[in-house]
Amino acid sequence: MDALTLFIIRHAEKPGDSWPGPGFTADGVSDTESLVLRGWERAGAWTTLFGTDLTGGDYAKPDAIYAATPGTTANQPPSSRPAETISALAARRGLTPNESFGKGDEPRLVPAVLALKGVVLLCWEHKAIISDILPLIPVSKGTPPTKWEGSRFDVVLRFDRAKGDDKFAFKELFPKLLSGDSDKPLGG
Repeated sequence: MDALTLFIIRHAEKPGDSWPGPGFTADGVSDTESLVLRGWERAGAWTTLFGTDLTGGDYAKPDAIYAATPGTTANQPPSSRPAETISALAARRGLTPNESFGKGDEPRLVPAVLALKGVVLLCWEHKAIISDILPLIPVSKGTPPTKWEGSRFDVVLRFDRAKGDDKFAFKELFPKLLSGDSDKPLGG
């Protein structure tokens, strides 16, 4: 297998009890399925972290970016949050994000991503990350979380596969990009 570094982040902050205000699109149109102001701030922070030469070491520029296709689950409104979270990063890197997989498509998504090489960033919904994505990633070192608290938007999950290996080394990263961000591991 080829060498692969896979970063997994949760979409940025959404309307709810933790963050006041309505969600709104990049054009400023009120939308309950879009990011709140704090979420747009986080999207900009992810762009700086993954899209510039300001940081190195644990954070690399992605060669490919994946985000859940908005509106793909029958019983839920079409959330735009994953795509909004990575839109500025994709633009800065000159990449077209792959949004051809929706929530519920994780059994097809994970093998497609694991077949890649280089650096890949995946932005998804936290519950599906825990229940439907992480169990499909073979890990030989480190222990991925089994819970993701609903109030946490500040964590990066990093998986590294060396050339010729078929399993990943895992580590949880805490860039602390915005005020109030934590350095505590996710639950589980």
